Amino acid sequence: MSAVAELKPKPLWKHFAKLCEIPRPSKHEHKVVEYIVEFANSCNLDVQLDRVGNAILKKPATPGMEDRKVLAMQSHVDMVPQKNADTDHDFLTDPIRPYIDGDWVTAEGTTLGADNGIGVAAILALFESTDIPHPPLEALLTIDEEAGMTGAKQLQPGYFDADLLLNLDTEDEGELYVGCAGGVDVNAILSHRAEALPAGHKAFRLSVRGLRGGHSGLDIDKGRGNANKIANRIIDRVRRASVDLRIASLDGGSLRNAIPRESFTVLTVPDSDEARLREVLAAETQVIAAELDSETGLEISLEATSAPVSVMDKASQGKLIEAIRCCPNGVERMSDSLEGVAETSNNLARVVIEQEAGRNQVRIQCLVRSLSDTARDDHGLNVAAAFELAGAQVVLDNAYPGWTPNIQSPLLALMKRVYKDMSGEEPEVKVIHAGLECGLLAKPYPNWDMVSFGPTIRRAHSPEERVHIRSVANFWDYLVRVVQAVPSRA
Repeated sequence: MSAVAELKPKPLWKHFAKLCEIPRPSKHEHKVVEYIVEFANSCNLDVQLDRVGNAILKKPATPGMEDRKVLAMQSHVDMVPQKNADTDHDFLTDPIRPYIDGDWVTAEGTTLGADNGIGVAAILALFESTDIPHPPLEALLTIDEEAGMTGAKQLQPGYFDADLLLNLDTEDEGELYVGCAGGVDVNAILSHRAEALPAGHKAFRLSVRGLRGGHSGLDIDKGRGNANKIANRIIDRVRRASVDLRIASLDGGSLRNAIPRESFTVLTVPDSDEARLREVLAAETQVIAAELDSETGLEISLEATSAPVSVMDKASQGKLIEAIRCCPNGVERMSDSLEGVAETSNNLARVVIEQEAGRNQVRIQCLVRSLSDTARDDHGLNVAAAFELAGAQVVLDNAYPGWTPNIQSPLLALMKRVYKDMSGEEPEVKVIHAGLECGLLAKPYPNWDMVSFGPTIRRAHSPEERVHIRSVANFWDYLVRVVQAVPSRA
């Protein structure tokens, strides 16, 4: 932690190291919000919390810049809580353990929280500074971006005077984002009966591990394996090989916005079918590995385990297998107008057998994204239909809009000019398939001119998340230059 805090620019890394000490998974941000309020009070800044817990900071202009436009900056304070199966970590109580790995900062067995902790740290560093000339500054630090965008959704008008907004939540140096996808959650519940373990059955634990995973927006077009799909494919192959397979438990994926890296299934087969089970598994593993040759860490294993008390009833089991087969996953359509950009996608994020109020059920979570709100809603119905046909109860929830690009944005023109002056190169102007809060922020503040940018972050939403050290320094330099270049109100 101390080595990370000493990196340059030290004002930014100091705050990031502190953020790593504070548990802040989505929907549990109270400790980090308390830290922000204490920080603001220590710096004599104007700070308030809105009704949902977003933190709003204000700082007067430095002398000579009072006539400049008011500039707001925005980042989210929560992080995605992902860890490797063999990592002992409680995201509600334990600090993130960052370390320097060559040119990168990463974490020990968990997500790092650079998404969006670097953005938050940059804002705090800028508001703490006493030697950076700046216009009137405002900051919006939102809660619950990763799990529902609650903070942005419930933001009310009247808090801000800003004309311009910098969203500090994208992940490639040299790229400026002016549009993003919207999304909708598709949540399904399939009830089933628990039956006694059939006589003569032996239990095994099927594990799918080692997939690359990643962000279900940024990485959905990269052809990465989905552990839920892979586990279901193997189970279906075994079933179709006339093996009397029964599912006892299933736990695949973790978060709606993370591509599933792991899945664990306890299944049973008659003693006489064990050899056939292993034969089919070995053959299918070879096929899957050949198809997903970029997934070099993929591990599929089968181990004997203790016998479960019960298994799913066979009819419900068949419906579940077929529904997961039918569920769209990955890119549904590429954009016609934006070359190389996914328009519409789905992430089959979570499949788990659980008991709720004494009822046996399978819970399925998906996240549909699209640059088009109408295509988002239509594809959400496509995904829902796969589970409705299996008899599941399905709810489409938490829809949020995309952010419509404005290529003629004056703020974009300013940022392109500053970047060219700083680096000698033209920045790339892009639209992102991931969800940013900008589309929601435009509702209460329709006159905001918005651009999003950030340092280079790789493998966000996975335990391999890392941020490039030099790019953070460049990001900070660029942010400071943009702040100083804000034009007058005239």
